[in-house]
Amino acid sequence: MARIGVIGAGYVGLTTAACFAHLGHRVVCADVDAGKVAALRRAEVTAHEPRLAELVADGVHDGSLEFVLGNGPALSDVDFVFLCVPTPTAEDGAADLSAVEAVLAEAELTDCVLVVKSTVPPGTSDRIARSQPVPVVANPEFLREGHAVDDFLRPQRIVVGGEEEPARRVVALYPNAPALVTDRASAELVKYASNCFLAMKLSYVNSLAELCEEAGADIEDVTEGMRLDERIGSAFLRPGPGWGGSCFPKDTKALLSTSDEKHVDFSLLRATIDTNERQAHRVVDKVRAAVGALRGKRIGLLGLTFKAGTDDLRDSPALAVADLLAREGAVLAGYDPCVDHDAGPVRVTDSPAAAARGAAALVVLTEWPEFAELDWPALAAGMACPVIVDTRNLLPADKVTESGFQLVALGR
Repeated sequence: MARIGVIGAGYVGLTTAACFAHLGHRVVCADVDAGKVAALRRAEVTAHEPRLAELVADGVHDGSLEFVLGNGPALSDVDFVFLCVPTPTAEDGAADLSAVEAVLAEAELTDCVLVVKSTVPPGTSDRIARSQPVPVVANPEFLREGHAVDDFLRPQRIVVGGEEEPARRVVALYPNAPALVTDRASAELVKYASNCFLAMKLSYVNSLAELCEEAGADIEDVTEGMRLDERIGSAFLRPGPGWGGSCFPKDTKALLSTSDEKHVDFSLLRATIDTNERQAHRVVDKVRAAVGALRGKRIGLLGLTFKAGTDDLRDSPALAVADLLAREGAVLAGYDPCVDHDAGPVRVTDSPAAAARGAAALVVLTEWPEFAELDWPALAAGMACPVIVDTRNLLPADKVTESGFQLVALGR
């Protein structure tokens, strides 16, 4: 059993702390937000993440997981300190490391291993190591929102960068999985490389869908043919309104910033970002083409979170589309099973039917499975104009059109 300190009770830090406690370690998780710490001490978890609230409650009740205000208790009398603070995008596009630097400025570490789990540009952990009296390893996280606990407890891989002995000690904390022990910069770059590759794959398929529309092809058949090639694989081959969330936008910008700093022409990544920024405009073009000028028209939105299975609205492509619709004067009503408050220009309703009522069009923006099983005749009857723009190609086309809808999809 190890004694572990976790700095930061955000999405990554809370999952890390709860899962390590579940694995039998003693964990102290620190945060500077007094309200958050007080709630977590009561085992109250607001994040929509399967099993996370259960693991936090188990750890708090059996004493293996403690939440503290301020970082001191998590920095002393522990074997490992996991740094899990946010690294958002700075104004220049680089990763903002101010939270990392603030923690390290007050840290007086002894007899422990400092583990940098925050997503930081390659070379950051090396710089930290030169200023700290303890071993420093880079250990990027690969947690998918909506699957974070399962990803932690059943990891596809563990990546640790640093000197062999402390790196192996960190690997030993996790469940058995393929492990890569490498240098710190390479470990840091694995995280960026993985996320940016997936973002490129999504931008590629969105551009491919646009080409399908112009060439008279069907994106579903095209991508099905691609999936049969084991070199390509099946994941991230569905068109959509763009990619977003807490990782892809900031990580693509940070890697591009690092490339510019190192004088590497990463034009492919720049095109990936540019393509994604255009995608919301393509969706609005489709809505306008279907219903005419948008000013004063009510548009219903189905889905507001950046993907299904989470309540996260950060950098959501659905909200990017909503902002553009609102700029053209559309009146927006939306429904999302995990959002109970108005979001930007969207008035949030309590059902898909309420979002559709009186609307000139419905726009499906998040791939919640329940949207594929709605009462289509009832929805059509309540709308001013039965038009659906399905940006996820989620809906059963035959049932929707048989109910009187005009269906507009991507890549078809």
